[in-house]
Amino acid sequence: MRINLITVLYFKISSFKKNDIDSDVKIIQITHENAPFLNTFVKNFQTMTFTSLKPQIEHIISSTEKTVDVRLKNICELLEAEIPYYNWVGFYFKNGDKNELKLGPYVGEPTDHIIIPFGKGICGQVAVSNKNFVVPDVSAQDNYIACSMTVKAEIVIPIFVNNENIGQIDIDSNTIDPFSEADERFLEFVCKKVATIL
Repeated sequence: MRINLITVLYFKISSFKKNDIDSDVKIIQITHENAPFLNTFVKNFQTMTFTSLKPQIEHIISSTEKTVDVRLKNICELLEAEIPYYNWVGFYFKNGDKNELKLGPYVGEPTDHIIIPFGKGICGQVAVSNKNFVVPDVSAQDNYIACSMTVKAEIVIPIFVNNENIGQIDIDSNTIDPFSEADERFLEFVCKKVATIL
């Protein structure tokens, strides 16, 4: 997460969970003096969060008594609940033999984008490029499908099965430029685990 001088971080002293908004909140105004410290703080927070989430992802994947869709939905719920800047989390998968993506399990605001043609929007571009796509600011993207006025950034990571791009995890954030390399590596881990049950 890159921090600008005008950014204000709001965080609970003991926890960053979104559902704790009624608890005491500490406000820090970032200045030249404390920006390096806060960048380190955020990086360490991300590392700890992602490390603690990996066993939970593995547990969900291994819960074979549940259907694949239920497990995918559980992963969406976990990520949306535990990572403050993950405001919409969902999966898209190739729609049969068609050059289009179809919406799978997700958590967040309802979307009209049930079907996305290959090449259209961030998800459609990932379906063609087979590469991660991190968008710090969606307003700067020409080929972008707007889902909500509140969405500021997006990250899409492809899912490969037998070296074939069969789908992706798509995450929208209401914060500008929140995603780091740590997010990419963590979501690659998630996608590799998801690939084992598809």
